[in-house]
Amino acid sequence: MNTPTAPIANVAPPGPSFNFAQHLIERNAGRGSKTAYIDDQGTLSYGELAQRIRRLGSALLASGVRREERVLLLMHDCNDWPVAFLGAMHAGIVPVAVNTLLTADDYAYMLEHSRASAVLVSAALLPVLQSAMTRGEHEVRRVIASRPTAPLAEGVVDFEAFLAQGEAHAAPAATGPDDPGFWLYSSGSTGRPKGTVHLQGNPYWTAELYGAPILGLREDDICFSAAKLFFAYGLGNALSFPLSVGATTVLMAERPTPDATFQRWTEQRPTVFFGAPTGFAGMLSSPRLPSRDQVALRLCSSAGEALPADIGERFTRHFGVEIIDGIGSTEMLHIYLSNRVGAVRYGTTGTPVPGYDIELRGEDGLPVADGEPGDLYVRGPSSALMYWNNREKTRDTFQGGWTKSGDKYLHNADGTYTYAGRSDDMLKVSGIYVSPFEVEATLVQHPAVLEAAVIGVADAEGLTKTKAFVVLKPGQSCSEELLKAFVKERLAPYKYPRQIEFVEELPKTATGKIQRFKLRELEASRP
Repeated sequence: MNTPTAPIANVAPPGPSFNFAQHLIERNAGRGSKTAYIDDQGTLSYGELAQRIRRLGSALLASGVRREERVLLLMHDCNDWPVAFLGAMHAGIVPVAVNTLLTADDYAYMLEHSRASAVLVSAALLPVLQSAMTRGEHEVRRVIASRPTAPLAEGVVDFEAFLAQGEAHAAPAATGPDDPGFWLYSSGSTGRPKGTVHLQGNPYWTAELYGAPILGLREDDICFSAAKLFFAYGLGNALSFPLSVGATTVLMAERPTPDATFQRWTEQRPTVFFGAPTGFAGMLSSPRLPSRDQVALRLCSSAGEALPADIGERFTRHFGVEIIDGIGSTEMLHIYLSNRVGAVRYGTTGTPVPGYDIELRGEDGLPVADGEPGDLYVRGPSSALMYWNNREKTRDTFQGGWTKSGDKYLHNADGTYTYAGRSDDMLKVSGIYVSPFEVEATLVQHPAVLEAAVIGVADAEGLTKTKAFVVLKPGQSCSEELLKAFVKERLAPYKYPRQIEFVEELPKTATGKIQRFKLRELEASRP
């Protein structure tokens, strides 16, 4: 199935001279006193943000970091994060934003792989960074620590002292939209993360094609994203989108537990919330879920994995607010297939975002018919350039203008698309494809089930059968036979899970994606 989208309307491409950080500074030139960010320790106005961006970039250059060199950005979400990220881009330096929940071995790999010449780090993460720096041969020339609460070790510079060395009115680097802008590492839901190289112009396109026209973000919005800034989804939600329209953003350093999220909802009163299916499920099962009149939400967004229809419907019944489910990727930077405000069809991922083309292809590389699962390919202006130092994976993913998403989808008669699972997660049972996501979405409809993950396992004859790993809600109980019967009543007989194992938690990436490959590895290791 090939769905050409409408042409990009009313969106002028960035000119040959374009610096994304400078673009945002200029867009908000008349909002100097307005609050851009609110974090756990205070506020940052648009005027202060612009000045700190220029200072940070010029201080990096003065310290010996050269244009197009990489700097690792290992920071919790706080007001210093957008300063560090945009400050580097302003100077033509390439920030490499990384997950804050990884191990020292992971960071050692990323330092070596990116050859970062400096690191901007939250002081609380210094111990794991310093451990990483002892494990590899790559030498980091400068470490800048944000918000230290104790004297810093020799060779580590305080973020504020470092900023003071920069120029408040430094000129931006003379970059263009196709110059290297920043890196993001893929989330690793299918293996080792890859360094995804994005361009200066890419976040401009996601803001212009999705943030403004699809979400309808406005200057008077207060945005809050449970997805962190190091995640492609969170970068759009909490930086590119709100800063492009002059909105205010709430940042939270801690994990987005239901209680932490509810605290921001009721105290900071965000109008737009960005979450993921796992988070929405946890919030709905919490006994402390706020009432509709305690929050100011007008819209919610979901991505990371497909949103089960039951979760969306229950959320809307409770709050009277739609969840706009969409799919994006690190490689495409943000969402390219999405539901629409006022036209949500829960259980689908909506229709293509104008400016992006979608194709569903079979194993033979040809388009599939409506109703048949196919590999989703996407084409659009926010596509990454490549995976750094990984020619094989680059050529497999980025194919002549098209990006292979790694997801399976079905195209519906009404023009919407339905998620069928990751391409490497699809199962063939009795010769027929089964989507793990479809079985999982049915299991979570049971009132006792919080989460579920489905994989294929071989039976005594070597044939593939489905197995479900199920997490029950606190205080709930349910038998394997009852759950099997529940699924049989709602799906075709061959789809129900032949085995169900109850577990305390499911393996996930830090961004909430279920790592089914780890469940497959667990099964393979069992005698």
